[in-house]
Amino acid sequence: MTASPRIKICGLRDSATIAEMNGLPFHEIGFVFAPSKRQVDAETAAALIQTARLLQAADGVAPQTVGVFVNPGMEELTAIVAKAPLDVVQLHGQETPEFCRLVKNRLDKKIWKVFSIGKDGADAHDRVSAYEGAVDAILIDTAGGGTGQTFDWQLITDYQNAAAAIGVPLYVAGGLHPGNVEELLAGHPVDGIDVSSGVETDGRKDIEKIRLFVGKVIER
Repeated sequence: MTASPRIKICGLRDSATIAEMNGLPFHEIGFVFAPSKRQVDAETAAALIQTARLLQAADGVAPQTVGVFVNPGMEELTAIVAKAPLDVVQLHGQETPEFCRLVKNRLDKKIWKVFSIGKDGADAHDRVSAYEGAVDAILIDTAGGGTGQTFDWQLITDYQNAAAAIGVPLYVAGGLHPGNVEELLAGHPVDGIDVSSGVETDGRKDIEKIRLFVGKVIER
């Protein structure tokens, strides 16, 4: 049995589902501020964060709270974080290393940078290396984000090596669900995994699918 990766459940929108996640050994909970069917505003996120802080998740502690943004401005981030005290700012657009450093220093938050994996064959090392010292984790996702589609998992190793070279963990997202997460982890012992649509039913988070997903990860 290999060590279990960190688990992030993303796109939560209601306190009832979050409360039902108590006792599950996951590590991060994500709230989407970018335009999306899962989008929440700062006031809603603040209430959800309060609920999340009451949970006993992995190791009996509350999960980290992650805000997902796409090409935000500094003013927007500052205003949202003032209302919704996130632990992590996840940047999912074309944010530069300089912008990531600015956010990290000014808001004193952990920064995760997301790279979209398409068919352009972009070099992992070239993309990731510039962010050394500017980010706390790298996440790779299918181009478009939130599509429910996987990308070519053969590319994971290159990004794993690139993330390790700058001393940060690698999370993998994109089309993960209870039926394929074991296959992913069997071939790629990544640091973390991120699931959203794969634990939904009719567009809403399904607590039974969340439990099943987490169980598949930790019981390998």
